[in-house]
Amino acid sequence: MSVVGNSPGAAPPSPGDGAATGTAATGIADRPWRDPALAAEDRVRALVAAMTLDEKLAQLGSAWLSLQPTDGGLAMAPHHQELSGAELNYLDEPATTVEEATGHGIGQLTRVYGTLPLDPLVSAAGLADVQRRLRDRTRLGIPAVVHEECLSGLTAFRAAAFPTPLAWAAAFDVDSVRRMAGLIGADMRALGVHQGLSPVLDVVRDYRWGRVEETLGEDPHLVGVLGAAFVAGLQGAGVVATPKHFAGYSASTGGRNLAPVSMGPREFRDVVLPPFETAFRHGGARAVMLAYTSVDGVPPAADRPLVEGLLRREWGFDGLVVSDYYGVSFLQTQQMLADSPAAAAEIALTAGVDVELPVLRCYGVPLAELVRSGRVPEDLVDRSLTRVLRQKVDLGLLDPDWDPEPDALADGRAPDLDSAAHRDVARVLAERSVVLLRNDGLLPLRDPARIALVGPVADDPYAFLGCYAFPNHVRALHPDVGTGVDIPTLLTAVRAEFPGAEVRYAPGCDFAGPDRDGFAAAVEAARGADVCVAVLGDRSGLFGDGTSGEGCDVTTLALPGRQGELLAELLATGTRTVLVTVSGRPYAIAEQDDLLGARVQAFFPGEEAASALAGVLSGRVGPTGRLPVQVPRHPDAPPGTYLHAALAGRSDTSVVDPTPAYPFGHGLGYTEVDYADLELSGPTCPTDGSFTVGCTVANRGDRATAEVVQLYLADPVAPVVRPVRELIGFARVELAAGARARVTFTVHADRTSFTGLDLHRVVEPGRLVLSVGRSAGDLPLRAEVELVGPARRTGADRVLLTPVEVTHLPAAG
Repeated sequence: MSVVGNSPGAAPPSPGDGAATGTAATGIADRPWRDPALAAEDRVRALVAAMTLDEKLAQLGSAWLSLQPTDGGLAMAPHHQELSGAELNYLDEPATTVEEATGHGIGQLTRVYGTLPLDPLVSAAGLADVQRRLRDRTRLGIPAVVHEECLSGLTAFRAAAFPTPLAWAAAFDVDSVRRMAGLIGADMRALGVHQGLSPVLDVVRDYRWGRVEETLGEDPHLVGVLGAAFVAGLQGAGVVATPKHFAGYSASTGGRNLAPVSMGPREFRDVVLPPFETAFRHGGARAVMLAYTSVDGVPPAADRPLVEGLLRREWGFDGLVVSDYYGVSFLQTQQMLADSPAAAAEIALTAGVDVELPVLRCYGVPLAELVRSGRVPEDLVDRSLTRVLRQKVDLGLLDPDWDPEPDALADGRAPDLDSAAHRDVARVLAERSVVLLRNDGLLPLRDPARIALVGPVADDPYAFLGCYAFPNHVRALHPDVGTGVDIPTLLTAVRAEFPGAEVRYAPGCDFAGPDRDGFAAAVEAARGADVCVAVLGDRSGLFGDGTSGEGCDVTTLALPGRQGELLAELLATGTRTVLVTVSGRPYAIAEQDDLLGARVQAFFPGEEAASALAGVLSGRVGPTGRLPVQVPRHPDAPPGTYLHAALAGRSDTSVVDPTPAYPFGHGLGYTEVDYADLELSGPTCPTDGSFTVGCTVANRGDRATAEVVQLYLADPVAPVVRPVRELIGFARVELAAGARARVTFTVHADRTSFTGLDLHRVVEPGRLVLSVGRSAGDLPLRAEVELVGPARRTGADRVLLTPVEVTHLPAAG
């Protein structure tokens, strides 16, 4: 067994030097922090008082272990070697043994399951051994919190690969997101994992950014509601959720990863922060991860007003604040706020960063020297330490009956991380996330005799997964391991879906390369077919190992590589063509769009993607997904989202038209749904009151569907520039053939608030416009309400959600 990490101080005492050999020799009377009968605060206070400075600082860091004897443990850490190497390390050498890295204890263990493609039981046994060492061979016997990534499923070998968050957002399905998170959390608990580094609550501001796939889209309300559902599901299973990246990360200049953010405080408070508020208040998140990027010149890890001011004092958050990986080191190595690891530690600790991840570099020896010199008060260490230990008390790690062996080892059989229940949720989310963008009647396909299935996505299972799904996360370093779970390709699924058809497959080109050698075969297949299904898009990866994913930013929203050219040649054959785009961001195809018979969009729909997409093509699955991001009309259009001011839209003041090809919330189905009977509870509402907005939706077709009913707000006259419209409520409504439903939203005046001239959030009296419909660009119902009374500031207790009631009605006669 080997380790990546740093010793927090001098070599630890050996058992022969008087170190405790475990709690077996020491009772609760001598260790009151192990007494569950005491209040948590008293247990933490007693433990803090018993700790040396080295032991305290060890709890503020993490160790990155490798749980197989022959590996160095560097496998899945972006930038790990250069940032843990001797040239940037305070110590001459990184720690090389578990004892050296954890001799004074350790706060967390990094990516025990998500680093190497090991059988989960092997990793569980290694984890149990490390936790037993911490309990039995350190002076105080404090176990570590184990954290893992879990963005689209637990990032572990053989674990279910769920759709990416952008796909959950396209489904607009709160209940399924909560159920998925519950399954992920149960798996993590069974494997001895305590903290999940999810969900991503960054609001998309630029589609060129590589991490768009990890987000829940471009609307703060949608991001907040689904993010809170994920948090509630994960924590309901006993795992601490860690929303990220707090805050502003997705607004980086030019859509480049880690680039600075130039954003005013009003936009920051109205767009970036609300999803985090919702996740804390309605999801109950107990931790948060800070963003790398600087906002107006200040990185969050150095921003005391943001962390200790807004987050803790204004919002009342009392959970754990952790750095993003190497975020504390970046204050020195990337952002030049510090000239040493010690200075970086001082800045971060003062700002309120409780835990340095993924290894203990700055918070170890460098910080210890500053504390001993008196430059950094030990009270600051104790402040973060108290939060760390309180989390461990809440997780039961300090209880006398705590067992270092994960539940998965109890019967020697690993939990089924890809069970029928996992596959069912993955299937539901995949099916509900598929968006039908356009259709001239070609879909669903009606018994085609010959299908040309063309494109690099058509026979590639990895193309259905995001960059934090385990197979893609480790692919660059372990290319021969395989997916670990069953992920059928679309080629297999289409052949099964259309057993009477001849399906001719040709990749045409790869995802990003310059090669056109496969064009001829693809064009020939299309010419001889009744229908051509072009399956194009991304393959996700990390830092250049994909066309989407972390560090895989782009300069244009044209399809990657030669795929746009391939599509043009397929369309030139005259064969009716369906474009299926499977991607991590929206792509523009300009004039080719009008030549398509149908266009389908999927955002990395996960392990059940092939069946979902084939089902949409055949009509077995009715498409009900809606766009959580606009689809731009032009590949080189300036950055922008639907949440914009009037002059940022189409205007006579510029020849550049940013109108999207498909607006936020757009999605077609195989049946028509009508909207009617809009009704407000009254023409006025107090600035501290509520009003209702109701409408009737009716399925006029002969097959079942689901309609995503969307409520938008516009504020025509305000003291600051407001968006043209913003989503303030939605409901996914299941409708049988011919069915009707009444959808009623209850809107508190707080939901109309915004950050005013004095940078305080305010509800202003005046006229508001409410619109209900199918998307931000298709709103058939409209009404106005007048807010009356004095302007009113809102506080940290403001109403964040819009309750909705769905009442199913008798079918129309």
